[in-house]
Amino acid sequence: MFSDNKKGRDYGSTTDFSRNQNKISEGTKIVGDVISEGGFRIEGTIEGTFKTTGKVVVGTSGFIKGTLECSDADFEGKFSGTLNVSNTLSLKPTAHIEGEVTVGKLAVEPGANFNASCSMKGNVKSLSKPSEQKTSQSQTAQGQGKSA
Repeated sequence: MFSDNKKGRDYGSTTDFSRNQNKISEGTKIVGDVISEGGFRIEGTIEGTFKTTGKVVVGTSGFIKGTLECSDADFEGKFSGTLNVSNTLSLKPTAHIEGEVTVGKLAVEPGANFNASCSMKGNVKSLSKPSEQKTSQSQTAQGQGKSA
């Protein structure tokens, strides 16, 4: 009836922190550095450096002042400082962003306040013209098929 077969259960060896959701509630203020591998929902205030490999969601009452580094971010609240989002930054109509922003992709809904210097990274390798690539490939191919 009950078996001791625990196949497929591996406790403690590798933990996927990206599934974890942390919450900083309204009325909570954190001053200092926060480093995590899980995602966050922020309704309170953070002042300092905030680094996570997960997604950050800042609610309407949320405020971050300082540096934020994350994979993805959804903002309904406020941010002031240096923002580095490796994938997508989404700004909802109530968002207010000031400072320096580096993103992979940017989505801004009407009504959002985006007063920042912004640079987008990714796909920089494909800046050369396709005609230049074809010319260099055909020149290389012409020299390979001949024997002396």
